Amino acid sequence: MEKRRVVITGLGAVTPIGNTANEFWNALLKGENGVELISKFDTSLFDTKFAAEVKNFDPLAYIDKKAVRRIDPFAQYALAAAEQAIVDSQINLEKTDLEKFGVVFGSGIGGIKTLTDQHFVFFKDRDPRKISPFFVTMMIPDIAAGQISIRFGLKGPNYATTSACATSSHSIADAFMLIERGSADLMLCGGSEAPVSEMAIAGFNSMRALSTWNDRYKEASRPFDKDRNGFVIGEGSGSLLLEEMEHAVSRGATIYAEIAGIGLTADAHHITAPEPSGNGAIRAMKEAIREAGLLPTDIDYINAHGTSTPYNDVTETKAIKEVFGDHAYKLVVSSVKSMTGHLLGAAGSIEAIATVLSIKNDIISPTINLDEADPECDLNYSAKTTTKKVINAAISNTFGFGGHNASLLFKKFLE
Repeated sequence: MEKRRVVITGLGAVTPIGNTANEFWNALLKGENGVELISKFDTSLFDTKFAAEVKNFDPLAYIDKKAVRRIDPFAQYALAAAEQAIVDSQINLEKTDLEKFGVVFGSGIGGIKTLTDQHFVFFKDRDPRKISPFFVTMMIPDIAAGQISIRFGLKGPNYATTSACATSSHSIADAFMLIERGSADLMLCGGSEAPVSEMAIAGFNSMRALSTWNDRYKEASRPFDKDRNGFVIGEGSGSLLLEEMEHAVSRGATIYAEIAGIGLTADAHHITAPEPSGNGAIRAMKEAIREAGLLPTDIDYINAHGTSTPYNDVTETKAIKEVFGDHAYKLVVSSVKSMTGHLLGAAGSIEAIATVLSIKNDIISPTINLDEADPECDLNYSAKTTTKKVINAAISNTFGFGGHNASLLFKKFLE
């Protein structure tokens, strides 16, 4: 059976630099910085006092007042991004087979705010009767996918992915495969995260993963720079509506781009550090290119994982050079995380959106804060400025703790 083609027809986003996909995209092109001092809790005792928080988000624009109290912020962001993607796609749900419309929506952590809050409630008085009856359904990572399905009546495949920072790229990859094989015609996919909490910051500080540039926090997220010293945590959600190509064309949908290949691999090396040679990332990119039926020289742009950590940025650069050879110096690489921070399980979703919009508009957003590149990071990272370039095909990379690697290949849609 011939594989079905899959296109992107709707986008939605809630991010530290904009609460719609258009706001997010325009902020990226302007090089806006979403990193601020943490407002959600007292950081006096914390080594890191800053993050990329979502700003001016009104859940009541998407969820009724009673329900808001029963939905963790990560799922609120997911519902908002999902609704935006559906509206953007102009799909008429009343005329759509909802049994062929599914949801794969992931989260690396789930409702950590709810978990932390209920932990404090229990241990204050050691009284289990004070735990909220909504505790479990607010906390579990799959509830965003469930809430989206319930909200819009989507009865196709429905589940969550959890693979650390590769989570939402895996969601997109799974949605792609489900449509490709005929299990669904439409899939809402992406990821959501709301990890700016005491427990998450303390945990990442304890493992020395976060930047501690409290006196220079606006400059702390600096992928590929020689002075990078850790990532900046962020929060938000991204949602993409994937659709079988003929289904989209028949209803006159606006098509942003086509998803043509995916590469999913494991490092099998270490719980946090990437395999030093970049072998897992190399195989992921090669597989995405192979499945798309393209050559490495056909790739014009890579939206890098680009975390601003000492290991990732060098390893990812090595991997790109291994896959693309001399062409590595002709393509453009950039990191959205320089502006949004690292959205953990939601990173792949907003970065896929940035990649798709780069293809649609033939322009690449800057990597801000890149003052002087690490000597081992010697590619074109679109440092501090947008790059205008015809983009026929691009790859979005995400790599997660546990050695999870995902590369998504998007290309211009040509009927």
